[in-house]
Amino acid sequence: MPYKITTEQYINIRHLTRQKHAAYINQKEKTITGKMIELRNFTPRVYQETILNTGAINNTLIVLPTGLGKTKTAIMIAVQRLNTYPQSKILFLTPTRPLAAQIQKEFTASTSLEKDEIKLFTGMIQPSEREKLWSAAKVVISTPQGCANDVINKRMSLEDVSCLILDEVHHALGNYDYCFIAKHYNTTARYPRIIGLTASPGSDMETIQEICKNTFIEAIETRTHEDDDVKEYVQQVELDYITVDLPEEIKEVKRILQACLEKRLKKLKELGLASSTTATKGALLDIQKEVQRRIISGEKDFMLWAAATTTAEAIKAFYALELAETQGITALTKYFKKIYHEADKTKTKATKNLAADEDFRRAYLKTEELGKNNVEHPKIAKLKELIAEEHAKNPKAKVIVFNNYRDSGMKITEELNKIEGITCKLFVGQMKKGETGMSQKKQLQMLEDFREGKFNTVVATSIGEEGLDIASVNLVIFYEPVPSAIRSIQRKGRTARLEKGAVKILVTKNTRDEAYRWTSHHKEKRMHRVLKDLKNKIKLEEQPTLQTFQEDKTKIYADTREANSGILKELSDLGMEVKVQQLNAGDFLVSERVCVEKKTLNDFISSIIDKRLLSQMKALRDNFERAVLILEGTEDIYSIRKMHPNAIRGMLATIAVDYGIPVIRTKDLKDTAALLKIMAEHEQRTEERDFGVRTERKPLTTKEQQEFIIESLPGVGATLAKSLLKEFKTVKSILNANNEELQKIDKLGKKRAAEIQRIVEEEYEEN
Repeated sequence: MPYKITTEQYINIRHLTRQKHAAYINQKEKTITGKMIELRNFTPRVYQETILNTGAINNTLIVLPTGLGKTKTAIMIAVQRLNTYPQSKILFLTPTRPLAAQIQKEFTASTSLEKDEIKLFTGMIQPSEREKLWSAAKVVISTPQGCANDVINKRMSLEDVSCLILDEVHHALGNYDYCFIAKHYNTTARYPRIIGLTASPGSDMETIQEICKNTFIEAIETRTHEDDDVKEYVQQVELDYITVDLPEEIKEVKRILQACLEKRLKKLKELGLASSTTATKGALLDIQKEVQRRIISGEKDFMLWAAATTTAEAIKAFYALELAETQGITALTKYFKKIYHEADKTKTKATKNLAADEDFRRAYLKTEELGKNNVEHPKIAKLKELIAEEHAKNPKAKVIVFNNYRDSGMKITEELNKIEGITCKLFVGQMKKGETGMSQKKQLQMLEDFREGKFNTVVATSIGEEGLDIASVNLVIFYEPVPSAIRSIQRKGRTARLEKGAVKILVTKNTRDEAYRWTSHHKEKRMHRVLKDLKNKIKLEEQPTLQTFQEDKTKIYADTREANSGILKELSDLGMEVKVQQLNAGDFLVSERVCVEKKTLNDFISSIIDKRLLSQMKALRDNFERAVLILEGTEDIYSIRKMHPNAIRGMLATIAVDYGIPVIRTKDLKDTAALLKIMAEHEQRTEERDFGVRTERKPLTTKEQQEFIIESLPGVGATLAKSLLKEFKTVKSILNANNEELQKIDKLGKKRAAEIQRIVEEEYEEN
């Protein structure tokens, strides 16, 4: 029965929230006994109460600027759902473990729920333990990947979840786990409600509509700092763009790199792939995707390989130019050294070609010279000036500097620590190869230290933009503008949470900084226009009806190596019961007797080269009565690597003829999943569905057992065993044969025949 709300009930909601309750009881739907869950330690704001009303009756997308209480609003809706459905659970998903830990603390502090009723699920907790915790919990906070795995493996049933909350819901695009979980939840929950939270869902209609479609949104609640019901809670933010001039020395490096880039763009134009000799990073990435698509589809044209190399060179040159314009000498020098190091070690043509380019080399030498002369980007000096001024005004001021690049971030941190009274630390994501990094435990500890005032300045990469509860600061500085409305909004939201603050954005004149500044500005304005339009006009496809659970679902076992491949979600969407378990061989077990090995075309070729393919095929044949090899992909199998087509044909022939394993082609993950489903249904029509994974090898056939017995005789191998059985017909006849009869077999010989006679006739001695 749909959940309805009347005007009178809405008034009751407002009354209860003002009394620190965030729920009301629909007596017609359910009689509730026992204590109500209450809100604690915060008083709901008017706009939060209004959003609560919408979230009580609709799947709702909540768009609020950072710092205006998205999480608190979601907690209010969660409490309302728990009070309406006392036997239900809340599932709160958020992209990272630090965010999940933060939300757990906020739930504990903001509600009357007991601490042990609010569980944090991480990969550190064993799957069997998570299954137990799920049964006892009222609120579970998890990352989407961990949740998807638990849903697929039936450790987590969403049937009794009355509210699914998706934090940073702008991620709900493509194959992100939010999409799978929302779809599964919407078709299995008894009383579904989905709440999406974000500061910015994107700037174009298509993206926002896709997010709404993927998460089954029925209503949008959006607020800006200018809305009447928000204004009284918004602190004043001083926004200032500060321009700097690029010095002549760096302009010279810029001109050289520009010439290097234009040569590549001219070549792409001649190949018909670029419209001019000026291009954005996005345009270059689009060209790269198109070239790769055509190569993968099997198009045989030498021009495509040349275009792929040229595009890769252009992207690298563009990156160097961007560093010169917006970051400075230190970051650019490190990038040059990385390119030349890779050119010495790799066979990649793009890197080698770029390293050999005269202009690129000149730019490198000029940059090295500037570094030795301590020439730096003027942003460094301006940044130090701004922070020193802020500290002089307010010695207790807290500052965040956002920067796109770790290398620049390290240099900035080093320079800021030279200012008297400033203690600065670098806040970055987890370790990447060859780079500095922080564990999630260290990230949380650093944020806690910053809140407590143990240091006063943070230099943060993009990890500091999204969701993490970085303490409210007095000054936020963008070291460079970002062309993304989402990132720009999130950065700005780090200040003016509890008191007025300032945002200052450094812009280098006549560089891409200026373009990114206006791109972000227009995208943000467009986002608000689109949201207001969609709020009244949103139309979604008809939602799936509630599924009836079936205990006798078709079952399939997947090897543990496939846990994160994406195909398990496809199988689950098709209604399969998927169990993840280590298999002796193969990737998917569709019945007691049939096992499937799945390979992408690229992996198939790689497994020929590294010689693991035939051992895998032998393991399949030896362990299962029937085996199948699926080759997934639409590329031309003969064009993937530099391998002679006859070598590939020979391997396919060996697999099909010598090993008796059929080879089937599929287009993609969806096609593979559909085929596996059909195979499993075909097999399980004629046998018990509750089959398990055997740890022993497959039962031997009569022929194999006969060969096995004869091969155990001294000096008898597989070929000789078959010759003996062909001649004598039975095992008994071979064992009863005399020396002369045995010697008639080619290659057996007098000595070997005598040894067989001895073993057959000699009495057994226990000791």
